[in-house]
Amino acid sequence: MTHRFPIKEIARQSGLGTATIDRVLNKRANVSAQSQRRVRDAIDELTSQEGQLAARGRRLFIDVVVEAPTRFSREIRHALEAELPSLHPAIIRPRYMMQERMRPGDIVAILDRIGKRGSQGVLLKAQDQPDIRAAMAELSARNIPVITIFTDIPDAAHVAYAGANNRAAGETAAYLIHHFLPSALASNTETGPVLMTMSDARFRGEESRKAGFVTAMAKLAPTRPIMDASGGAGLDSDTARRIESMIEDCRNIQAVYSMGGGNRAILQTLADHGLSPPVYIAHDLDLENITLLQQGQLSAVLHHDLRQDMRTACHHVMAWHRLLPKTAIAPPSDIHIITPANIPAFITKQARIN
Repeated sequence: MTHRFPIKEIARQSGLGTATIDRVLNKRANVSAQSQRRVRDAIDELTSQEGQLAARGRRLFIDVVVEAPTRFSREIRHALEAELPSLHPAIIRPRYMMQERMRPGDIVAILDRIGKRGSQGVLLKAQDQPDIRAAMAELSARNIPVITIFTDIPDAAHVAYAGANNRAAGETAAYLIHHFLPSALASNTETGPVLMTMSDARFRGEESRKAGFVTAMAKLAPTRPIMDASGGAGLDSDTARRIESMIEDCRNIQAVYSMGGGNRAILQTLADHGLSPPVYIAHDLDLENITLLQQGQLSAVLHHDLRQDMRTACHHVMAWHRLLPKTAIAPPSDIHIITPANIPAFITKQARIN
């Protein structure tokens, strides 16, 4: 395993002992596959953070624990690493644990391991589950600050939430659909249903989007039905199966509100059955959604600045360590409505690079 970093740096980044690092690097026996993977990940992380290694300031090792589709995890990582050079007076050194699917027990085991080895902060995107709440409380008892990102776990043992207002995002989607539909529909289809999809209701962020959307639609269009095809975890194959399972009820759908991703799979599944809803609202400007916007397959994307959210999260960690006054913490990101006509050029370029 080639590298150019001191064993002590790899040990700090991986959370393993120097003896274990030495055994892995020299391919000695009695090393677990997990330890080998953690060393490889640590070297990759050090490579991407190389500019931080020589920087001066108070070093804070933070752990980023995320359950999300790979396309979104990648965006989170790039957003955080783009912010690292600006986070003075701290030198933030992130360690990542990101997977598309994690059982609550997996998250608990990760948080327990972090608690035992030590950390200056945890950025957490996870489901709202009792055992995860208990693991967060254990980290708090160990004086490790937890910041939830993009999806909150309300009233749990955490310092703050960093992310957009998800309820407002859902309300915005309802407003757009209600006002887009009259011009998109023939006069005899005004009560066609809206198809709504979430990755998993146990992610409170998406649940808040749903609550905002359903409440707003009830006020704006009380006679328009809403069909719920949630549960695909934002993954293409699982999301397509959820749509397929209720396709017979989708024959007259007039709009789609996708809260959790898998949009290409949703569009393809509908197209396979001759369906092309005139209005489609999605979330997040990843490369897939940018492409779908450019192709005219999405009406609008609700976008929030991931870099600002990661800046806010890191500021909360820094303030907890008294490296930044609370009054200097960056505000949460706002919701921006992106259409095919106003896709930010710098985001398109960044998505292609990533």
